[in-house]
Amino acid sequence: MLNHPTLEKLRCLRFAGMLKALEEQQKIPQVESLGFEERLGLLVDREITERENRRLSTRLKKAKLRQSACLEDLDFRSSRGLDKALILSLAACTWIARGINVLMCGPTGVGKSYLACALSHKACLEGYSVLYLRLPKMFEELRLAKADGRYGKLMLGYAKTDLLVLDDWGLTPISDLQRRDLLELLEDRYGKKSTIVTSQLPVSSWHEAIGDPTLADAILDRLVHNAHKIELKGESMRKNAISLDQN
Repeated sequence: MLNHPTLEKLRCLRFAGMLKALEEQQKIPQVESLGFEERLGLLVDREITERENRRLSTRLKKAKLRQSACLEDLDFRSSRGLDKALILSLAACTWIARGINVLMCGPTGVGKSYLACALSHKACLEGYSVLYLRLPKMFEELRLAKADGRYGKLMLGYAKTDLLVLDDWGLTPISDLQRRDLLELLEDRYGKKSTIVTSQLPVSSWHEAIGDPTLADAILDRLVHNAHKIELKGESMRKNAISLDQN
């Protein structure tokens, strides 16, 4: 049995997984039948698992996902226009490594934000950094950052994130300053990092929604041409859920 100082040293070294595994092994008499290398292998495996779980927890916390969602819970039976083959392909997350975007359009309540969060959750599981933002909130955060000197740092953080989710695209009018912020951000990310955009507007209406024709061309050039497009349809799932509850 290990003595207390050894356990303390493991705690000081922050080998939390190995420490837990050792303490558990001490309570199992049969573990003595295992060889040294076998026991050491179990300890190392536990330490790796603990560290991976902590990193995942940190990534999910930083992602600030709007909903708790996972791809396994997606319903492909409802007639929303979900392409199962495409979703399964996106689940591999190779598109993130290649800096490809995903654009989701459809009426309110059809599950755009849920799907975006589900893909983001899978990206976190695969080790990618993720940040979920409503586009109006991002613009407000940038405005405040300019006032207190955090603008450069905030933009760098956005630009370096492996997967950036911009929800509610086109929900409110965009000012000239916001258009320029958006162009700068997408320019920094183009071909290197991936962006998910969700919008009630079809992609064909985004140019008009952005406003300035020249900046709209530049923004969409960096967003649309290297993107998977998902067009959802149907009635609001929230409305259907309420109807089911009432029946």
